[in-house]
Amino acid sequence: MMLNDPTPVPDGEARSVTEHQSSDTAAAKPDFLGFGLGLRAQHYTDILDGDPPIDWFEVISENYMIPGGRPLQILDRIRARFPVVMHGVSLSIASTAPPDYDYLKNLKALAQRVEPKWISDHLCWTGVHGKNLHDLLPIAYTRESLDHVASRVHLVQDYLGRALTLENVSTYVQFANSEMTEWEFISELSRRTGCWLLFDVNNVYVSAFNHGYDPYVFLEGIPRDRVVQFHMAGHSHMGTHIIDTHDQPVCDDVWDLYRAALRRFGPVSTIIERDDNIPPLDELLVEMEQTRTVAGEILGDAAIPLGRKLHG
Repeated sequence: MMLNDPTPVPDGEARSVTEHQSSDTAAAKPDFLGFGLGLRAQHYTDILDGDPPIDWFEVISENYMIPGGRPLQILDRIRARFPVVMHGVSLSIASTAPPDYDYLKNLKALAQRVEPKWISDHLCWTGVHGKNLHDLLPIAYTRESLDHVASRVHLVQDYLGRALTLENVSTYVQFANSEMTEWEFISELSRRTGCWLLFDVNNVYVSAFNHGYDPYVFLEGIPRDRVVQFHMAGHSHMGTHIIDTHDQPVCDDVWDLYRAALRRFGPVSTIIERDDNIPPLDELLVEMEQTRTVAGEILGDAAIPLGRKLHG
């Protein structure tokens, strides 16, 4: 299914992005949260029974978009102690399928319960015609797709009553009809809609290797004032290409790119993402503390706010 699939869109969605700027465009930039982890069920007990030195957690929205049960009860207990950010994988912001208002309703209800510092998802599509392909699929970087995605971002932001945060994804193919680079597309989308950006450092490295461009050029092409979060993760290097598996420690080249990102963007809320081959919490804490240490080395300890302690 391609982005230009002729699925009709509901009335009101296809408005021109030049006709309307979201009320969130001028919203204040979210606070720096410090250094944290993606919340995973394997670590629930260690978190609840201890006092790990974690500033904040990112939770997968879809894991808690349910009417009740133990996961929500645990999330309630964790968010009472730690700042929380919601991160989704099924918004499908670039799809041409009609918006899934049941999904948006559940997402909004969870946000009202959790009160996240922000809500993020991926700049991609995950399905069309009622089919969820359970993958983060790439888009063509054309003016037409920019207009389309911007209209979708406006619609979702208006529904949620807040600005979205969108993440760059790892990609393995490119479109011959793209009219701009990924970083130009992302930058213009943020300018038009007021959305914030989640800069996934590993994804930039993966995509740059797969497509043969310089990841530092990508980094320099992103506006300094729009990035509110970094993802740090590992991958699987297959020799001719890299797969974004999130099942390995962060490699040295990605740490170097993180250092450059800190120099460009300053203090940005950072997490370590691990989705498979998940180690004990203590092992992940070592990697998380490395993000804090590197940030202090690059920016100076005085430039790093106190994270969780700052927010009480």
